[in-house]
Parts: sequence; C-alpha cells; structure tokens
Amino acid sequence: MSKGEKAIWIWAPIIARKCPECGNSSSYHERSECEYDETEPDEWNKGLVGFRPAPVFDISQTEGEPLPELETEANGTASELVPALLEAAVVLEIEVEVVSPQEWSHGSAKGVCQYRLEKRPLVEVRDRENGADLAVTLVHEYAHALLHGGLDTEDERAKRELEAEAVGYIVGRYFRLDTSGSAFYLAAWKGDEPETILDRLERISSTAQEIIDVVEGESTDT
Repeated sequence: MSKGEKAIWIWAPIIARKCPECGNSSSYHERSECEYDETEPDEWNKGLVGFRPAPVFDISQTEGEPLPELETEANGTASELVPALLEAAVVLEIEVEVVSPQEWSHGSAKGVCQYRLEKRPLVEVRDRENGADLAVTLVHEYAHALLHGGLDTEDERAKRELEAEAVGYIVGRYFRLDTSGSAFYLAAWKGDEPETILDRLERISSTAQEIIDVVEGESTDT
C-alpha cells in the first residue's frame, strides 16, 4: 500500500439469519416489538438484513507485483436456481431468452437487457456451462429490467451497473453461490450525497428481496 493513501468506503451487504415475521436479524429482533417465537433463531433462513460500511483500496493505490487477473465468475450449484429464475421472469413481467454461444450477437457481454416501448423488457443471456454464473447474470439483467427502464443518461451508466451488480451479489449470496469475485466490491459511492446513497441502497435492497421472494415462490410451486 502506498503511504498516505486513504481507503474508499463502500456499503457492503450484511447477510444473516432473519426473523420470518419482521425481517430483522436475531439481535435486532430481540430489541424490537415483534413477538414471533414459532421457531428458534438458528432455524431462520438467511437473507439481507442491512448494509455496513467497509473500506477498500483501488489497485491504483497499491504498490508491488501485479495482481493476477480478477476472476469475476460466480461459482456453486445452481441446477435448481436457473430454472426457478427462468420461471420467475413471468411473475416479474420480463421476457427472457438463453442464447447459445454460436448465436450470441452481443460480443463479450454475458447478458443484455433491452427496454421496449409498450412491451416487457427483454433479457438475453449467453448460455454457458457454469450454471452459477448464468444465474447471477440473469439476476443482474433482471435488476436492470426492474430498476432502469427509461434511464439512459451517460452519467448514470456506472451507477446502474453498480446497482445491478450489487443485486446479483446479494441474491447469489442468498442462494449460497460464491460471488466473491463480483465487481460490486470494486465500486464505491464516491461523489454521492448521503441522501442519494440511501436511496440507492433502498433500491438495491428492495429489488434483491423482490427477486428472492419470487424465486422462492416459484421453487415452492414447482
């Protein structure tokens, strides 16, 4: 680390066991007015319970040998998650297509989201053997479809990608995928006012929760 460098602070998600009734972690649940006691806290499902500030440093702030190329692919078992996500698109009012590598026409992109006048957004993702990475790409593009219709200004592009990547990271973590290589960790909220930051956190959190709820509903019904 170069001497005198200052950390960049980001908002990192907190994943913990949460009360099925009030949605709080066990520590906050004990201090809340929620009276849910049907199951013990160690039996609760894990989910997003909040965010915490975390310090990171950009590669340009460091010294030493070059780092190996960052592996951004998600990993894990997603044999049931991918079909559930494809079914969830109907409830989320998104059209989705998984395109073979031979027919893919969007260059190196893993997925794209197209907004269409008076039609549902169209999400296309490039098929691949890594099901976990395919699942996270689907979530990333779903986030674009749910959050960013009609937003096409150049200065918002990086922030849109950050929001979609954050949603992909959170949902992937919830379904026990390894998303540690996510670019979410490499982004910062630098330059945003506190009110803007809180607004984006709300958007990320609510969108991630919406996708999780719909996918779990689809998984239960099938």
